[in-house]
Amino acid sequence: MSTGWQTVQAEVLRRIQNRDWPPGGLIPGEVALAREFGCARATVNRALQALADDGWLERRRRAGTRVALSPLRRAQMSVAVLRKEVEALGKTYGHRLLSRKVTGDLLSLQTLHQADGTAYGLEDREIDLTHMPAAASADFTTLSANEWLVQNAPFDHGNMSYMSEGATASDARHLDCPEGTPLLILYRETFSEAGRITRVRLAHAPGHVVRLQI
Repeated sequence: MSTGWQTVQAEVLRRIQNRDWPPGGLIPGEVALAREFGCARATVNRALQALADDGWLERRRRAGTRVALSPLRRAQMSVAVLRKEVEALGKTYGHRLLSRKVTGDLLSLQTLHQADGTAYGLEDREIDLTHMPAAASADFTTLSANEWLVQNAPFDHGNMSYMSEGATASDARHLDCPEGTPLLILYRETFSEAGRITRVRLAHAPGHVVRLQI
């Protein structure tokens, strides 16, 4: 049975991490690796490209493939399901759909996410019905738009930013804090090949902590 690309990827990564192939050094070519692993050259190419995409290798046409001088895994954007985020804290998740409005091809939603019955985050979201027409009839009172989109709207790319902003009147009312209170705000847009799927502003309740795994 021919060796799969994941097996080749795992072994190449092991050699990089063990410094069998030092940072900055050339690694054997695809033909040599294909011969060693008993697989097609295309299999090796796929494995090396995956490692290059993750920042472990640097590939240049006619110059060969080198181990990156400072191998770093490149960040890949994923969309958190707030229900799971709350439950991971050992709390009970809930949400309330505060408003729903359609203007042209845009569906606007405001949702209050809760943890143990208290405010966790206030989400203002727009969904482009041109690219996600099913959202027009979705029941976002039983399943939040956040979770529904994760399940039903795979995206190709997007952008995300965090910043500190003073609480707006709406933030203050729903997050139970004085207007102007510094809040951690998430802005995010996701896109398919056809265009933008959704954009969201998520205002976290005061004292929110972002935990990341690297």
